[in-house]
Amino acid sequence: MPEDNKLLYYINKWTSISEADEAKILSAFEPISIKKRKDLLVSGQVCNYLYFITTGCLRSSYIDSKGAEHVYQIRMDNNWIGDIDSYFTRQNSKYTIEALEDSNLLRISVDRLEQLFVEIPNLERYFRILFQKAYINALNRLSATMWETAIDRYNEMLKEHPEIFQRVPLVHIASYLGITPESLSRIRRQV
Repeated sequence: MPEDNKLLYYINKWTSISEADEAKILSAFEPISIKKRKDLLVSGQVCNYLYFITTGCLRSSYIDSKGAEHVYQIRMDNNWIGDIDSYFTRQNSKYTIEALEDSNLLRISVDRLEQLFVEIPNLERYFRILFQKAYINALNRLSATMWETAIDRYNEMLKEHPEIFQRVPLVHIASYLGITPESLSRIRRQV
């Protein structure tokens, strides 16, 4: 499937878009590529684009006041990545987004997205559903770190995204799960 068709496929999963509107959407997105270990966004910059990952794997992370890195997101093929807060508020991001693999993306600026929302109401519906799901996932992740054991969080990740363990360094997975790499190694031996 061509890369821009992947974006349309996922939009059409949750709403209905006409062929004319599909052409408008595709013309609004810019295809870009990023090499492994390169930064898409650096902490302290404004996130000017929202990105749809057609192929590849990226992570967003931040450095706390003690200098420790925390992985906030790991996203792979056919997912979105960006700092939504910075994107819409135009404030500096606290996150860095790094490519973990050579990746191909489609990006859109906030002004262009807002223009599409006016022109294509069903696209606004798609993003409303997308943002609702992202909010619910964030709440579930927060609850999991507070109430579930590390083994439960690991098993859930293994069930939902088994491919992540072949594509992402274990140190990043451990950070995402909120545990040390040593704890992740122990859990993997137990399971």
